Amino acid sequence: MESGLRGHGNRTHRLALRLACLLVIMASLQPVGAQNEDAAANQKKARATMDAMITALGGQRWLTLTSIMQQGRSSGFYQGKPTGMTVEFYEIQKFPDQTRSELGKKRDVVEILSGDQAWEITYRGKRELPKDQAQDVVRRRDHSIQIAMRTWLNDPKTVLIYGGQNLVERHLADQTTLINAENDSITIQTDAETHLPLRRSWQWRDPLYKDKNTDAEEYDDYHLVEGFPTAFTITRYHNGDMTNQRFLYHAGYNVALTPDMFNPDQAAAKIKK
Repeated sequence: MESGLRGHGNRTHRLALRLACLLVIMASLQPVGAQNEDAAANQKKARATMDAMITALGGQRWLTLTSIMQQGRSSGFYQGKPTGMTVEFYEIQKFPDQTRSELGKKRDVVEILSGDQAWEITYRGKRELPKDQAQDVVRRRDHSIQIAMRTWLNDPKTVLIYGGQNLVERHLADQTTLINAENDSITIQTDAETHLPLRRSWQWRDPLYKDKNTDAEEYDDYHLVEGFPTAFTITRYHNGDMTNQRFLYHAGYNVALTPDMFNPDQAAAKIKK
């Protein structure tokens, strides 16, 4: 159910919606030629903003990464307050659609996402993640900046809207919204000076209550790792409430992967009972 405090995520989407409505109103008051020129100029600015972000992240090398490794600690929050649960994690993402997370100091709890299937593996064996949890991790992956830049941006049916500048955690940010052919969207806010991502957000409709939810991630404390700017602090929000915060110890790119890395049966066989 939606929180009463919508936070940055909903404000971002409201701003994007207002901008779209304003563009429609302005377009109705202008000649067709002027309408086309304004729309083309806005698209050009949005595309330039995304191109600048890609360049800042590492350009073609970043776009063609095969895998990313992150290691650190993860803390949970409920309604914006700490739950007291903090866990060590080691995570490898293989593009385009596989992720393995190993949790705890002994790394004896494993979560694997492959395609649209997700499992949890412990000493008790493997089990499929509950449907809502699986949908959450798939949704987060499908709205990631990497996927948006690799697929959405290259689709001629994707519409780009430049939403101007606003503040994200005291940083002046350029805001760009990408809307794909399925009318799904992701809003990315980048630092106006460094062009690095500061925040991304996306909306989805609750299957039970039918209202819209807003999820978001914010990025801070960038370090250069193997030539790639890497955010060492990642904060997640749901409907404006903080839900999770990650602090990285290490990160790596194009890491070596074993053939059974994303096989849940092989993972279950290796965990001691």
